[in-house]
Amino acid sequence: PLIISGPAEESSELYRRVNEIVPRLTRQQEEEGPGHYWVDEKAKQVYLTEDGHQRVEDLLLEAGLLHGGESLYDAANLGVFHHMNACLRAHALFHRDVEYIVRGGEIIIVDEFTGRTMPGRRWSDGLHQAIEAKEEVPIQAENQTLASITFQNYFRLYRKLAGMTGTADTEAFEFQQIYGLEVIVVPTHLRMVRKDMGDLVFLTPQEKFAAVLEDIRDCRKRGQPALVGTTSIEVSELLATLLDKEKIPHQVLNAKQHEREAEIIVQAGQPGTV
Repeated sequence: PLIISGPAEESSELYRRVNEIVPRLTRQQEEEGPGHYWVDEKAKQVYLTEDGHQRVEDLLLEAGLLHGGESLYDAANLGVFHHMNACLRAHALFHRDVEYIVRGGEIIIVDEFTGRTMPGRRWSDGLHQAIEAKEEVPIQAENQTLASITFQNYFRLYRKLAGMTGTADTEAFEFQQIYGLEVIVVPTHLRMVRKDMGDLVFLTPQEKFAAVLEDIRDCRKRGQPALVGTTSIEVSELLATLLDKEKIPHQVLNAKQHEREAEIIVQAGQPGTV
């Protein structure tokens, strides 16, 4: 959504103190198994188990953030609960060089769809501050949401909508359902010569990367440039390490090298380029 936010009360020290508690908790690996919290990856939420509730209260009591006889769920302690939940999410669901990078003492979000950094953008509900505490960088003031609107509802405020993209046809149903827009496919200027191959599925990441390296070698033998897409900065750097071991020259373009994007892309179509 698009969000208009404003400053909330200062609570940097509380984030630091709560963050120190999280490593003393264990994640529940299977339903009904031992652990202090369980993670819903799809909803991007973390929930305390019964044991976790008691463990957190004991640790907060030890840290002086709760007083004897108080519950974490008392109305007076909702702020502490909010910070605890944000710090748990920061540790369990958000990973450095995947969802964000650390640069110049700041947490910079990486767009999950484009892989580009989004300087100036911040997660809400205390999540950004919790990640700053986790990475031990300066914690900036927390914001509170004053107003929000989804992109879909925002675009529907316009009387006329139009656009052009290479990926509209696959989402034709959504364009029709949400915006009442028809998608028209423009024919290619020349006959389509691209071959769409079937997917290959491997049992292990090691087998997958071995196959990727073999494909790259075949491309280079033919003098064909190769572009390899990865799902995160972390995986792109892992693949770069494997290419280094094989002594295959290559360029890495991810959120960390975005300043060199134009320079790298200029060379991308050269024969044998990876």
